[in-house]
Amino acid sequence: MPADFALIPDGSVTTPRGFTAAAAHAGLKSDGAPDVALLVSATSCATAGVFTRNVLRAAPVAYDVDLLAERPGRIRAVAMNARVANACTGAPGLAAARAMAQAAEQAAGLPARTALVLSTGVIGVPLPLEQIEGGLRAAAGSLAADGGLHAARAIMTTDTRPKHCAVRFETPAGMITVGGIAKGAGMIHPDMATLLAVLTTDAAGEPATLQPLLRRVADRSFNAISVDGDTSTNDSVLLLANGASGVDPSRDGAVWKTFEDAVQEVARALALAIVTDGEGASKVLEIQVAGAVSEAAAREVGRAIARSTLVKTAIYGGDPNWGRVLAAAGNAGVTLAVERLSLQAAAADDQWLTLASGGATANPDASTARDIFRQKTIRLRIDLGLGRAEAVVWTCDLTPDYVRINADYTS
Repeated sequence: MPADFALIPDGSVTTPRGFTAAAAHAGLKSDGAPDVALLVSATSCATAGVFTRNVLRAAPVAYDVDLLAERPGRIRAVAMNARVANACTGAPGLAAARAMAQAAEQAAGLPARTALVLSTGVIGVPLPLEQIEGGLRAAAGSLAADGGLHAARAIMTTDTRPKHCAVRFETPAGMITVGGIAKGAGMIHPDMATLLAVLTTDAAGEPATLQPLLRRVADRSFNAISVDGDTSTNDSVLLLANGASGVDPSRDGAVWKTFEDAVQEVARALALAIVTDGEGASKVLEIQVAGAVSEAAAREVGRAIARSTLVKTAIYGGDPNWGRVLAAAGNAGVTLAVERLSLQAAAADDQWLTLASGGATANPDASTARDIFRQKTIRLRIDLGLGRAEAVVWTCDLTPDYVRINADYTS
């Protein structure tokens, strides 16, 4: 955590001023847990969004993209549901997404076309609109400034724990707070995943400046994690700025940089929480790629390693099979000079052990290497020897529990 930021205990999407949220059980989850959530801002928000690149976009994604193109500075709410993705549902699905937004607006007493919608769950199932409308009415009746934690729980599917974070920092003009919630555990891969995230801030902003900021932040957080190499139909990351603090960070270059860093800090914390909670995961792997000709090239190499089934199973088994890592790097579609490649490994913050140098074995101590790969957190650092650009990607191991969870997901 950078020294400029104060981490807010139990911070969430409602920690920034002017935001309230609530959750309700609408009957979508069989265990009686909350499955519908509603986030509301007291004033209109400048809003940015980053969405899946899967060509089979879910109805909520299509609805949100259109609404943000029309009214990016007038958003007041986000309605969310779990268990049903409303994806691959055709024209009725898009009508249901529109009706869900209207239900949220009516329940919260908001103007028309000011609510976005997020859905997650099983693909190909019609949205149970009547149940969701009832859940949104119940949530609207209990909106509260501490409701962000409840909203984080409501959007969980195979997640084992809610994901939320908030930070605060001082500026010459006053305090700015950034918060967020997210869900995700499977179908996680860059661009993005079965991943929903809502980031909020009480800073003032404009959609034209927030959109490129969110894209940069997403590339270094939500687009830098992989659980299983699958990109979902519903991936959505939203950033809402309601200006309740009275501070516009864009008026000062240094403050704007700190603001982006704060959004990045929240997004990174949520992204790491997702990969740590990957379906069946028992270990986290951090992949540092250095010496690249560009950040994009470094990220592609990291992604190739992160999505390698052979690398992920080696991590699960505690096997320091460095050859699999280099082989995956060579599959990234990025030009490499084999004789310049080096690979190191370390556990958490321990010292680096060189596994390979010049594209060949460095004859590391086998016992030390195995000890590193048996840890819960493992770091790999691959140097391409071609430039100065770097990137970091995170993934988790692939375990038998992942297969068990996904073998009977719809049942």
